[in-house]
Amino acid sequence: MTTKDEPLGRLDHIGIAVHSIEDARVFFEDILGAKHRYTRDHHSGDFRLGLFDLHDFCIELLEPINPDGFLARFLERRGEGFHHLTLQTPDLENRARDLESRGVRVVDKHFDDSQGIDAFISPRSAHGLLIQLGQSPGPLNNPPYWEAEDP
Repeated sequence: MTTKDEPLGRLDHIGIAVHSIEDARVFFEDILGAKHRYTRDHHSGDFRLGLFDLHDFCIELLEPINPDGFLARFLERRGEGFHHLTLQTPDLENRARDLESRGVRVVDKHFDDSQGIDAFISPRSAHGLLIQLGQSPGPLNNPPYWEAEDP
């Protein structure tokens, strides 16, 4: 069981839904000064993600690929903007069970992926905020995750 003094995880990145990563790059690079690290399709085939370094903070742009996927529906209902924040969460499976025992709705649990595991705290439990809990082989928000231009 976690305590109120023990953080759930370290802030890793924020995800922003956009219609086009290429179109959004102009703002993030030219106006904010972010550095594009890579863009790749997500293994689900539903969306493409672009990672950007903004002064050692990671921004993940999400662009729909599947017109019937969750991200396309999100953009249709809400438009471009904030989608989620991600916390790197050690011992994620146990933390998810602890959250659920405390009445927190944890959804879309993926605990069997060799690339990293994740789960989401439902916006219904988080005052409208979608929170991704991730446990990956290495930190996303610090080098060396972006030393390679295209992992």
